[in-house]
Amino acid sequence: MCDTARPIIELLDTTRQDRSAFSCGVEALDRYLHSQAGQDARRRVAASYVLLEPPCPNVVGFYTLSNISIRATELPAAFVKKLPRYPVLPATLLGRLAVDAGRRGGGFGTVLLLDALRRCLRSETASLAVVVDAKDDAAISFCERHELLRIPNQAKRLFKPMAEIEKLFGMPGS
Repeated sequence: MCDTARPIIELLDTTRQDRSAFSCGVEALDRYLHSQAGQDARRRVAASYVLLEPPCPNVVGFYTLSNISIRATELPAAFVKKLPRYPVLPATLLGRLAVDAGRRGGGFGTVLLLDALRRCLRSETASLAVVVDAKDDAAISFCERHELLRIPNQAKRLFKPMAEIEKLFGMPGS
């Protein structure tokens, strides 16, 4: 174990960060970080961000962001009525978020989620919400504790409107 400084979150760099020991207990997420995340970054399919505790190169947690489109009819009517009448709307997908099983309970999941939301808010591309496709009931519970809303008729899909993210961070326009 390294003596560590304050945790940092940065873009995945397969030459400097050690993903080999990462295990969150969800095989699909572990496999993604170990073998797919670097390829997705090179192909510009998803941006992976990793949580490190310098000077250790070991990945403590990670998340991915990418752009998606969501049909207006999928969103709650009360939310959509305030939007332009476009059939398809821009959003940001928080596709994966995981913390190493040996580091759970330290608040790292919340740190990763807040970092992702802050990055989405600062993005220069249009996005009306952050969308999450939760893997399981534990992920749904985590999202709901952080006030993400369920998308009707989609059991594992949740979202947080950008207006709510602005309020969370006390940004102008909130």
